[in-house]
Amino acid sequence: MQAPAEQRSVNAQAMTGRQAQEVQMMLFAAKQFPRDVNAAYANIMKACTRKILAETAMYEYPRGGQKVSGPSIRLAEILAQNWGNIDSGVIELEQKNGESTVMAYAWDLETNTRQTKTFTVKHERKAKGSISKLDDPRDIYEMTANQGARRVRACILGVIPGDIVEAAIRQCEITLKDGHKEPLSDRVRNALVLFEREYSVSKEMIEKYMGCKVEAFSEQDFLKIGRVYNSLKDGMAKREDYFDIRVSQEVGSKAEEQFKQQQQQQAQSGEKSNAGADQQ
Repeated sequence: MQAPAEQRSVNAQAMTGRQAQEVQMMLFAAKQFPRDVNAAYANIMKACTRKILAETAMYEYPRGGQKVSGPSIRLAEILAQNWGNIDSGVIELEQKNGESTVMAYAWDLETNTRQTKTFTVKHERKAKGSISKLDDPRDIYEMTANQGARRVRACILGVIPGDIVEAAIRQCEITLKDGHKEPLSDRVRNALVLFEREYSVSKEMIEKYMGCKVEAFSEQDFLKIGRVYNSLKDGMAKREDYFDIRVSQEVGSKAEEQFKQQQQQQAQSGEKSNAGADQQ
């Protein structure tokens, strides 16, 4: 029987050989079936007319006093799928000492244009000002996959022509402006419910961030909070990057104070009623 070390060596060699064969087959298929640029462009534009994709196509978050925005992970995936002959993904290179070394990549198999990003993911999560270590393999995988997806997005956008990406963004904006059947007020109301339910972001916090009441929101304002929601959902930013958490606390304190005042008034009314009954 083979020793464990020898068995691992044989398995590693077999895996390396299989991966090499897969790469050769992908390169061969890309040369045999090259992309039709016009058809790929048409497919991307058609995909961007779908409202569900358009709603998640862009992210936006503040940095250094300015707003940073760009194509989201979802849009990058659609671009890669429809552009064709692109291999992309995330590979964990090493895991030790409470962190993972990970590589994200995107490879245009036709032009041999390749983008790679190697980074480190610490096995820890920061929440409410405290850092907790991750030891559950599932939590570690989700953390690695989440951060890897952002780098894959950047790699994909690095291998697809910029004019194709810009055209897709413009089509998504047109779809958002023209593709809604619901009134703007209903869409804003639904967005407020999502922010409150999923991220504990109140209406007052959103109003302070936007600088106006939700009743005065325009289509552009709705698109803006949509990009904020996409950024939170994709893990590009945290709610503290956009919203003043103290606003929610102040509103809660005022509501609590009003509730106490109502209770005191009811108690006083009850005492007066009892006193009147005793006198009778």
